[in-house]
Amino acid sequence: MAELAGSLRRSALDGYFRFTENGTTLGRDTMAGATTFIVMSYIIFVNPAILSFAGVEGLEGTGLPFDGVLASTCLVAGVMSIVMGLVTNRAYAIAPGLGLNAVVAFTLVAGEGLGFPEAMGIVVMEGALVTALVLIGMREKVMQAIPLELKKAIAIGIGLFIAFIGLVNSGLVVRGAGTPVTLAEFTTWPIFVVVFGLVLTIALRAIGFRGDLLVGIILTTVVATIVNWATDYSAFTQPGVARWPEDIATSPNFGLVGEFSFDAFATIGVITTIAFIFSLFLADFFDTMGTLVGVGKQAGYLTKDGELPEIRKPLLVDSVAAMAGGAASASSATTYIESGAGVGVGGRTGWVAVIAGALFFPFMFFAPLIGMVPAQATAPALIIVGWLMITALTESEERAERGGRIDRKIAGIDFHDFAIGLSAALTIMIMPFTYSITNGIGFGFIAYVVIRIAQGEMRRVHPLMYAATGAFALYFLIPLLQDNLSWI
Repeated sequence: MAELAGSLRRSALDGYFRFTENGTTLGRDTMAGATTFIVMSYIIFVNPAILSFAGVEGLEGTGLPFDGVLASTCLVAGVMSIVMGLVTNRAYAIAPGLGLNAVVAFTLVAGEGLGFPEAMGIVVMEGALVTALVLIGMREKVMQAIPLELKKAIAIGIGLFIAFIGLVNSGLVVRGAGTPVTLAEFTTWPIFVVVFGLVLTIALRAIGFRGDLLVGIILTTVVATIVNWATDYSAFTQPGVARWPEDIATSPNFGLVGEFSFDAFATIGVITTIAFIFSLFLADFFDTMGTLVGVGKQAGYLTKDGELPEIRKPLLVDSVAAMAGGAASASSATTYIESGAGVGVGGRTGWVAVIAGALFFPFMFFAPLIGMVPAQATAPALIIVGWLMITALTESEERAERGGRIDRKIAGIDFHDFAIGLSAALTIMIMPFTYSITNGIGFGFIAYVVIRIAQGEMRRVHPLMYAATGAFALYFLIPLLQDNLSWI
């Protein structure tokens, strides 16, 4: 009876998520979901640290309670990732976005003097604006207006961005004495651990081991924990990292859920509030677009023209997640580029997002366990995922001809086309160098439109590309306008 019940459950899941049709299995997508969760789980601790001003001199005690943000972060990430998986059947996971949370904490609260409820109210309004644009179809029309080559460039840029995150967070790439960045010296235990993880993960990938990223993260964490114990916990000094926690269970604090207001208009003025809503809106709008295209291309979701079928579904869930993040005081939630980690181990369906989301819930109670995983253990996974996304440069198309000969055609980016090539290059370079998907897309859009106008080929630019480029120009000019116009 137990075997029959299990078979029926697997059959029901396969009927809903269509594992076979998508070229995967229940087991593979379950492992992929766990991989995605582990790679993005840093947000469980990073988001509360930012919103609580942890370790920030002069701002101690002025932020949100750490445990309250942790509970809200897990709640929003868990619920919205599951919704994404069920509604879209795509392997996109959601959590509060890095960068946006820093804007809330350091710009809106510390800089503009807003209270956290007012700042979160701005996030809710920004999410509502994006949701409205999805419902009228404007957001997907903008995505359809982008040239295919720029969509490929977005995927490549995100790949470099993901890899750079892993390299920097692990300490393998550091600030140089006379250079912006340099390679770390191989003289410390954390560098030993990240190199061990890289060698292990690359070897597992080379032999075709399906769970290479997840197994690499787990085994590298084990090695890091052993090293930390052997060095009397001097190798990894961050609280909870690479050591078995003393207190495993904690009680979640949901006191921040619903703590938002729209009083920013009265506190900092209508024009300034609208300017901040617009800034957050652009970052949210195009970060998500880049992630859907980048991860979607890696997962095989895109058509040959670079379109994502039924794109309105993930866009709608993502925009609602932004509102949910603000309403729960977790900051704007967005689709995560780390979703590519689950796709990298073969995940293809919404079950990946469901598993990743479900794993957030227990960590409201058992948060210290995930805190054992050091950045050195997740860096190899991010680097491999970055490589997978960069392969869009050498995407190929094959067709059989008479006599059985295979004709292979490279379908990458034509860098000899000045308009396409330079705008694609700027998109690819600016993303990792500025730590921002939005900045990369903005530079690429502006370059493409300016070059087409200079070439006298204005008709080749979609009208919505002009609108998006104008919005980006305003986005980049907002700090200058704020410094020179008293009414902003």
